[in-house]
Amino acid sequence: MKVLHLLDTLNRGGAEMQVLDICRNASDFGIDLTLATFQGGALETDFINSGADFVRLNRRFPLDLYLVSQLRKLIKEREIEIVHSYQAVEALHLYLAVRGLKNVKKVMSFQGFVKDKKNRLTLKFLLPRMDANIVVSRGLQKWHAEVDKFDTENFQVIYNGADIKRLKPSGKSLRAELNLDENSLLIGMVGSFYRDPRKDQMTLVKSLPKVFAEIPNAHCVFAGRIEEGAEEKFADCMNFCIENKIIERVHFLGSRSDIPDVLGALDVFVFSSLHEGLPVAVSEAMLAGVPMIVSDIEPLLEASNNGKYAEVFPVKNVEILSGKILNLLKDKSKRDDLAKRALEFAKANFSIEAHLRELKKLYESL
Repeated sequence: MKVLHLLDTLNRGGAEMQVLDICRNASDFGIDLTLATFQGGALETDFINSGADFVRLNRRFPLDLYLVSQLRKLIKEREIEIVHSYQAVEALHLYLAVRGLKNVKKVMSFQGFVKDKKNRLTLKFLLPRMDANIVVSRGLQKWHAEVDKFDTENFQVIYNGADIKRLKPSGKSLRAELNLDENSLLIGMVGSFYRDPRKDQMTLVKSLPKVFAEIPNAHCVFAGRIEEGAEEKFADCMNFCIENKIIERVHFLGSRSDIPDVLGALDVFVFSSLHEGLPVAVSEAMLAGVPMIVSDIEPLLEASNNGKYAEVFPVKNVEILSGKILNLLKDKSKRDDLAKRALEFAKANFSIEAHLRELKKLYESL
């Protein structure tokens, strides 16, 4: 089965990590995969070494007709049977590239929220023209129907999956890097500071004074880049820590390429969020064996099986979040039990193997 996956950029993000894991494991499922990119990015070397055929293209304009002709040539020369895109810009170029090629099927994945009106209009045009549309959670499907006003009747839910092999720590000590005692307890959140309100690092920050007052050896780390335009959100978190005299126990790590080492160091993973699709960071934390606390938005309830495999707190509720963190930090047996049960659930539902099994079924149905 010859498949082309197309990404506009190869920067470090949820969709890119998902596709990278697909590239590394596709051949085990009988998928002959080609990965093409328009602009490259920080993960380009990883994709080149992933085992999938790699093609670097160049997009000069929002809609580049020369690029469309290059894609069409690539698809015909490699006898591609299925083309798979992840954003409006990729899907539009592929749609035009395969027009008239009746044996080529078009698949589009919805990983998260549509960022602007232009993309929403483009996707509304493309949706009925795809042979299959994938959404990563029922919660995100509901959002697209109610907020974006998409026709989601033909959407198919396939959960994101992470490669547990990739999540094995290298042995590097995050505590040593931060000059912390090996017995210190670490809370952590992995997620970029975005302009839009999807991530809610501030609620976790506000929960920390109470936690730190009761547990003197507790620290908190935030891993994630600061998107342009989100500097004020980051500054608000920093200023709260300074004003509440906890800045020495809160560590903003910035963008990291060693997420397995970060996750491997954590005693509790917190995902305080307002809007999500089904974040790869949550799958990774579960597969890394880290007990988890999540906000009660629909996709995170879905990921935790309605709180069976994670502690859940109401969105923006600082007091309840503090209590949940304290309960887990004070009870190692509870942490271990929650992590063990969540790992087994994640292997069955959020591993790259589970994802590729469902993806191959869909491809075969086309």
